[in-house]
Amino acid sequence: MDVNKYYRNIPKVDIIMEDERIKELSDDTSRDLVLECIRKVTEDIRAFISDNPEKEEEINSLTKNLINNIILQVNRLSSYKMKKVINGTGTILHTNLGRAPISIDAAERAKSIATGYSNLEFDLESGIRGSRYSHFEKIVSKITGAEAAMAVNNNAAAVLLILSSLAKDKEVIVSRGELVEIGGSFRVPDVMKQSGAKLVEVGTTNKTRLNDYEERISSETAALLKVHTSNYRIVGFTESVSIEELSDLGRKYNLPVIEDIGSGVLMDLTRFGLTYEPTVQHSIRAGVDILCFSGDKLLGGPQAGIIVGKKQYIDKIKKHPLNRALRIDKFTAALLESIFHEYIDQEKASENIPVLKMMKMNNEDIRLRAEALAERLKEIKGLNISVEECFSQIGGGALPLEKMKSHAVCIKPETMSCAAFERQLRHLEVPIIGRVVNDTFLIDLRTVLEGEDQIIYDGIKSMFK
Repeated sequence: MDVNKYYRNIPKVDIIMEDERIKELSDDTSRDLVLECIRKVTEDIRAFISDNPEKEEEINSLTKNLINNIILQVNRLSSYKMKKVINGTGTILHTNLGRAPISIDAAERAKSIATGYSNLEFDLESGIRGSRYSHFEKIVSKITGAEAAMAVNNNAAAVLLILSSLAKDKEVIVSRGELVEIGGSFRVPDVMKQSGAKLVEVGTTNKTRLNDYEERISSETAALLKVHTSNYRIVGFTESVSIEELSDLGRKYNLPVIEDIGSGVLMDLTRFGLTYEPTVQHSIRAGVDILCFSGDKLLGGPQAGIIVGKKQYIDKIKKHPLNRALRIDKFTAALLESIFHEYIDQEKASENIPVLKMMKMNNEDIRLRAEALAERLKEIKGLNISVEECFSQIGGGALPLEKMKSHAVCIKPETMSCAAFERQLRHLEVPIIGRVVNDTFLIDLRTVLEGEDQIIYDGIKSMFK
């Protein structure tokens, strides 16, 4: 067997560089990157020949497709890794897909701030240094009813900062049934331990009464903590202390009451036919001293941990050294200001903020949209297409028992397995993420944003050319 003939069939680098497709690729990307990929692909072919000299057909195929493989390698290395995807899962706050989509208006305003200079920490009235919180603090206070507000990079950071500022080396009392895991193996007791606060558990998993808290109050107590169990529910033989009762107890003993309300609801969700979820405004009216919640969940904004409450406590939290390590950037500050401005008019907010708009969607409208997309997809040979009723969910650790009727385009490929079809959809220029149920690929239209129906059609059509 003459193995050397295989090596001789591999073109030299300078000859490959003369190929018109490679020249164009080099102009569009980087000559150095193209050279690196040429060397990598040719070395891989040589290694394959060395290890598998008897596989003539495969060796010839590798040599024949050398230019295509170089182009693929360059595109893979030069393309962005984080990209837009289409969420056809029906999970509105899909943690793995980035949770809440930002409204176009908010994103455009933040873009204008991020792509230039801004008055992030500059007071335009006095001409001296200002606070990065001042831009959104007033509007957050107006919407929530709180005296003061600030924000850090996520809600776990908010809890950590609050406890570090107000309860280091002191005791914090919390119900055993509220010691939740907030995702990614991060648990409330772990966050408390990191802050230096000493955890005092009261009650049982399913029942905690007001006297359970009161009996454990001592000279070492720094605060009372309530954690909203937004990502699970205990039902049946249960009892818990309301935020009004806990706030009254805090005032009785001159102790601050801290609430981690989790998802950050700013309007009554029953208007969308959903289960009531406690709002930030309700807790503030009930007398909570410090309250924190996520920005990228039901609020519909960017990842952030928003802290609102009494000015005396917020001022102390702002001055804690840890705050600088956890503070938000100008892009997040601009987004938060824009999102909270939307809530001045709640009807406007429910139309402009994607998360709220998806929750508000009428099932009949979703059905009509699904049927329109299905009719177009039926033009593509090799697919069995139908529309079926399904259920969407909120996700993101919010309203765990809530299911919303929706409709999905159901696709059953004839020429490949559903697993192979799903895999190809993930590798499109704009990946399409859905659900596989009974060997059928489902695209729930509730979470497909406006204008994305065409992208779905174009993407799937490109797979069957």
